[in-house]
Amino acid sequence: MIDLSFSVYLSGEIHTEWRDEIKRGAEAAGLDIDFTAPVTDHPASDAAGDHLGENDSAFWRDHQSAKVNAIRTRTLIEKADMVVVRFGDKYKQWNAAFDAGYCAALGTPYVTLHDADIVHPLKEVDAEAKAWCQTTDQVVETLKYVLRD
Repeated sequence: MIDLSFSVYLSGEIHTEWRDEIKRGAEAAGLDIDFTAPVTDHPASDAAGDHLGENDSAFWRDHQSAKVNAIRTRTLIEKADMVVVRFGDKYKQWNAAFDAGYCAALGTPYVTLHDADIVHPLKEVDAEAKAWCQTTDQVVETLKYVLRD
């Protein structure tokens, strides 16, 4: 493996253990990777801006929290060498699609991780991705290749 530290931001779906699977696989492979992620506690993320004052509409609460969350998300994506963007099957992850677009605009390489049944709605996102993975093992294999001698 290349003797360097690599930073990977894990974006997207927060309701399954996919992040832990990738981390365990990378550790088992001996990869020197610093993994970062958004706040994955859904209620905490939704309340990220609540300390700034009460809002009289859900729109303004979400707007305020999204901006606070963006401080973390943008900073970590900008520092990442690569981003993994996970799309699950339960929710519409517009934030993940936004993160992928941000990566594309920055020129930060990203790979997508999702099932085949949502290839069509993600065609533009996948078109800019450097790889489409269907399993966390494929993500780990991609990382192993990228960091190999």
